[in-house]
Amino acid sequence: MDGPDTAQGASSPKPDKLDRSVIVTGLVVVSGLIMVILDTTIVNVALDTLSRELDASLSTAQWVVTGYLLAVGLVIPLSGWAMDHFGTKKVWITSLVLFTGGSILCAVAWSMESLIAFRIVQGLGGGMLLPGGQTIIARAAGPDRIGRAMALLGVPMLLGPVFGPVLGGLLVEYASWHWIFLVNLPVGVLAVSLALWKLPDGREPEAAGRLDTRGLVLLSGGLVSLLYGLSEASSRGSFTGWGVIGWLLAGVVLVGLFVLHSLQRGPAALIDVRLFKNRLFASGAVAVFLVAIALFGGLLMLPLYYQSVRLEGPLAAGLLLAPQGLGAMTAMPIAGRITDRFGAGRVVPFGVILLLIGTLPFTQVGTDTSYVWLTVALYVRGLGLGATIMPTIATSYSRLTRAAMSRATPTISAIQQLGGSLGGALLVFVFSRQLSNELDAQGMPSDGGSDQISSIPPALHDRLAPLLAEAYQHAFWTAFILTALVMIPALLFPRRLHRQPATAQTPADAGAGTPGD
Repeated sequence: MDGPDTAQGASSPKPDKLDRSVIVTGLVVVSGLIMVILDTTIVNVALDTLSRELDASLSTAQWVVTGYLLAVGLVIPLSGWAMDHFGTKKVWITSLVLFTGGSILCAVAWSMESLIAFRIVQGLGGGMLLPGGQTIIARAAGPDRIGRAMALLGVPMLLGPVFGPVLGGLLVEYASWHWIFLVNLPVGVLAVSLALWKLPDGREPEAAGRLDTRGLVLLSGGLVSLLYGLSEASSRGSFTGWGVIGWLLAGVVLVGLFVLHSLQRGPAALIDVRLFKNRLFASGAVAVFLVAIALFGGLLMLPLYYQSVRLEGPLAAGLLLAPQGLGAMTAMPIAGRITDRFGAGRVVPFGVILLLIGTLPFTQVGTDTSYVWLTVALYVRGLGLGATIMPTIATSYSRLTRAAMSRATPTISAIQQLGGSLGGALLVFVFSRQLSNELDAQGMPSDGGSDQISSIPPALHDRLAPLLAEAYQHAFWTAFILTALVMIPALLFPRRLHRQPATAQTPADAGAGTPGD
């Protein structure tokens, strides 16, 4: 097997404490994931610069993000089979090499077309890293310590989107766009070296069998269609038109066909959907989806508010987001410990309440709202995120066996990716629709898309800033409501510790259990 054999959890002499091997494994995984998540947010900050320096329109430059996103959607379903067939260590190192190599190619891109192609190479590597990292950590820690172990994984997931814009702003303003990719080289070399050194070799307990080619075509095609449709909805600020609806419908149909295929094929399917018979896994998946909507949608709108209404630069906007990351750092280790001792049912509802308290002030933002007030709100929001997202993911895996883990992590990763994309598209849609209505009421033309933010002349800023602020209020109200919905699946989470030996059983066996709490 490809991690320290500490997954037995209940048989460990100190099940309530992470041993050195688990901590080292977690740090090795974090060293790779931090590069991927930071890179995503850094590139978002640099899109305008890339479009200017590579002589391309902003809509074409958007494919630097979209192409990467589609490549991620293409390989996520493959990661479970690949980990079972080749081993998690080999897949992890191969993904790191592919992502780092793609970063070098992006840095030497000579045109927008070549940059988009190389970003797809990056995505093929990056798409397997999140499910791979979750599998490695979950197997190393076992079900009784998964909360604290997953808190390690939460470091790059929650801090990357906060500090990425800061680093991106520094590189774009004081260096050149090439460095937003070159900065990955030393981190990638370090991550590969640590993985070769510290991740144990070994074979998986069961053979993976033949690749489910039909399932791969159906599920990857469905995810790519859904992600592309959501990306188009975000850039247009609208869910109407066949350019959006057609892709979303195609995605739903393909995913639906995959579900039927998986039910028919059973354990031999790329992902065994019978995992959702496990009520805890199913409720955790729903919660992960809703939290991803609130998290990534909010992370998109917050810097836009600071830049378009308050006229802050990318660097200042990134620094203003830092309190959210500090709040998450404060809450994650505490939340992980409580989750392992008492169950996520005592942690996640409290985290949701903190999230709502931290989001509420942004539903009232104006053109001169106190930065001190917003900083405090972001810190509280970070506390809520730290107490919500990783305990939710940990709970999804807590009743699964090692045999089921590698097929469950791509499912959760795909759900996270879809939730994050939907959150961004939905909040941009609400914002753009409200702003268009306000501009129409003022007798000013609007294109209905998100690009209208950057097209506002500076001379009109003072006049339009209140309208922008009101549109952001509507977007944050949407995030507030979606966050509140997380409370529904959270009520199904266990409220007391339930130890379960990690015996070998099939995903179907794992799915037959219920929380019983």
